[in-house]
Amino acid sequence: MKTAKKLGLAVAVATTMGMSSAAMAEEVNIGFSGPLSGGAALYGENVLSGLRMAADEINAAGGFDIDGENHTINIEALDDQYSPAQAATNAKRLVQESNVPAIFIPHSGGIFALMDFNVEDDFLIMAYTSVPTITEQGNPLTVRIPPTFDGYVNAFTDYAIENWGTKLAMGGATHEYAKIWASMIEKAWTAKGGEVVAKNPMDYNKSADFFTGVSRLVSEEPDVMFVGGASEPTGLVMQQARQLGYEGAFIMMDQAKIGEAANVVGGLELLEDTVGVMPLGAYQTDAAQNFIKRYEEEYGKTPGSEAAFNYLALHGLVEAMEEADSMDPTVVRAALGDAIGNMDVGKNPYEVEGVDEKGGFITAPTMAIVKDGEIVEKEF
Repeated sequence: MKTAKKLGLAVAVATTMGMSSAAMAEEVNIGFSGPLSGGAALYGENVLSGLRMAADEINAAGGFDIDGENHTINIEALDDQYSPAQAATNAKRLVQESNVPAIFIPHSGGIFALMDFNVEDDFLIMAYTSVPTITEQGNPLTVRIPPTFDGYVNAFTDYAIENWGTKLAMGGATHEYAKIWASMIEKAWTAKGGEVVAKNPMDYNKSADFFTGVSRLVSEEPDVMFVGGASEPTGLVMQQARQLGYEGAFIMMDQAKIGEAANVVGGLELLEDTVGVMPLGAYQTDAAQNFIKRYEEEYGKTPGSEAAFNYLALHGLVEAMEEADSMDPTVVRAALGDAIGNMDVGKNPYEVEGVDEKGGFITAPTMAIVKDGEIVEKEF
């Protein structure tokens, strides 16, 4: 009986010690501000799911070490409904109340708003946007996660003019990122000899009925229609164009994803002759396919680039903290490139090679075409 009691006590002590070790780990808050309600809510949730998946993996593995002390990750997420002003308010709150060393944010308007004060307030912006000027500003505490879209603009317009025609109608969204994309694609299109026959940007975040705006575009009989915002409303815009008799092609802004838009409209048939970015599911690398499998088991759906890029970015951020033995944003930023380059490939579904001198992740852009009901990869 005494032996049994001693054994029970030993097990209890060992269990308590294990629990105490986990409980004693210092929690590091990482901020997120993005659209979690409204028309872009799915987009924001996709970004957030990648961050949460990475945080769960880090914590399940026992956390990470900084200067001999164990730490775990907690994601502090706030809804900004795609509003730059609300994003700035959220950032101030995250810094003051949660002491975050970094904030992930997935829209350019909010990123630009945060760049006005992030150096002074000493936090790192993890920017999920492909707007080139984000990293051309020279902000030392801003990191751009996906590749810039200027390569997409030229590749998409070249392919569309060569294969589908020269008349373009523009029906992208009205948020800051979409405005920049539209401006660049209009310049590229006309420079290549094309004609813009109609322009009717629409608020993708506040409406699910785009018939009035789309009908104005369709009435000009374009060969190609430029669309794009979050994937869900982008799919609805394309569907309503088809319902109005549009038989031409689409250029899809890189924020929208072909696979996610297809899910909204019931398949790829309505998206025939669309050029956009290559879906993650089409990557055949072990890193990408293993990530997809784990994500599907966790969330019950196929991940897109929002989840995958932000997943690897958080893993890279934590690796940088551990390698630098610091949470100081300046020190972590300096260590981030090497940390990502040395990161386990299983945490890096896009096989990002590091961070360039301007603060952008080093990764290759991709292009896909919907042809005969299938997604086909095309080289730039």
